Amino acid sequence: MENYNLEPKIFACEQSLDLAEKIAENYGTKLGNVTISHFSDGEFQPAFVESVRGRRIFIVGSTFPNSDNLMEMLLMLDAAKRASARHITAVMPYFGWARQDRKDKPRVAIGAKLVANLLQTAGATRIMTMDLHADQIQGFFEKPVDHLFASTIFLPYIHKLNLDNITIASPDMGGSKRAYAYSKFLESEVVICYKQRLKANEVSSMELIGDVKNKNVIIVDDMIDTGGTLTKAADLMMEKGAISVRAICTHPILSGNAYDKIEKSALKELIVSDTIPLKRASSKIKVVSCAPLFADVMHKVQNNTSISGQFLM
Repeated sequence: MENYNLEPKIFACEQSLDLAEKIAENYGTKLGNVTISHFSDGEFQPAFVESVRGRRIFIVGSTFPNSDNLMEMLLMLDAAKRASARHITAVMPYFGWARQDRKDKPRVAIGAKLVANLLQTAGATRIMTMDLHADQIQGFFEKPVDHLFASTIFLPYIHKLNLDNITIASPDMGGSKRAYAYSKFLESEVVICYKQRLKANEVSSMELIGDVKNKNVIIVDDMIDTGGTLTKAADLMMEKGAISVRAICTHPILSGNAYDKIEKSALKELIVSDTIPLKRASSKIKVVSCAPLFADVMHKVQNNTSISGQFLM
């Protein structure tokens, strides 16, 4: 008879090794052993060095580009399934390809739905992630999805700043729900940036809806990619009379010349989580770890207790 009370095992994909080690430490255990064999053509093969039969296992890996990171997660899930793991949770602090959540123009893929199908086919019996680009992505899965909110780790940081006259800002109309959720807990006003794009990653124009004069503004968003929208919004708000502008972005993709844009912008501080490792340090970027949050939720999943207390939004 199988023992279902065995402690779970936590494994890491290579791109999220540092975060996975922090999660395991906060959980009170050590990472399981995985080896990855590399072929000369770039193909690779992960393998579990220890038995996972009958266990609940957590595989930690953010699936930011390049696509090898997603492929590694899929291979790890398949290996765990074929090794007879009982429950396999894909812990994806950053769920890549989430911006492709709908057909926004003719003849395009819905990448987020495709990724959801791939994860389930590979063997995931549960998904754990944080600050999805679009909430409805949860509906792409036929398996349970634990969608955590980074506000759990960012709100305590904001409180420690002891700022007066806080105003929460959304960098676009789509992020207004997130901005209003933060404002509810901070009892602050909300302003929204209205932007227009000519093409992806390039803002053609931006206007501000609301008043930021003599305010300490905090822009909240789920991710920062090229940094164009965020830095443009910060500069605009300072022109409109803001005392200071900070930004909270859960996932620091920071591609292209994003670091240079941030350094040269009016942003006083950019606060991010460690769902994606930074490519380089910056005096303006502060990292708040999401490891304690994920470790706590993993404990609750293992013990079949409610995780609703983690939902501040």
